[in-house]
Amino acid sequence: MDLRKLKTLIDLVSESNVSELEITEAEGKVRIVKGGGAVVQQYVQAPMPAPAAAAPAAVAGLPAPVAAEPAGHVVKSPMVGTFYRSSSPGAKAFVEVGSQVKEGETLCIIEAMKILNEIEADKSGTVTKILSENGQAVEYGQPLFVIE
Repeated sequence: MDLRKLKTLIDLVSESNVSELEITEAEGKVRIVKGGGAVVQQYVQAPMPAPAAAAPAAVAGLPAPVAAEPAGHVVKSPMVGTFYRSSSPGAKAFVEVGSQVKEGETLCIIEAMKILNEIEADKSGTVTKILSENGQAVEYGQPLFVIE
């Protein structure tokens, strides 16, 4: 979806009595919510299909395994995209297991719709686990790091 179309949609919501608008297209979904005079937009890329390996459990009627939440403070993905541990291929990773991080320090980059978004630590501490692989697709709310 191009920026002109997004701008037009935001303007329409701002000038109307509509409080929320959601549009789904092949390349993703746009949700625009009006709150207290301000219009907030959220653009979410369409999620990747589940891997075929998950199908047998669903067919057999067994519940899908649920990963236990890791101990410590979990930094979750704020968006759907591709997880990168460094700023460019071959560059040093932002953090490693055992790295001391301060609140606001960059942990990784998530690429969504050709935009590179730096994901920052929301707590100071030591990185004890890195839960995603470089170049892996991540979903909204997926745990990325554990900080203790």
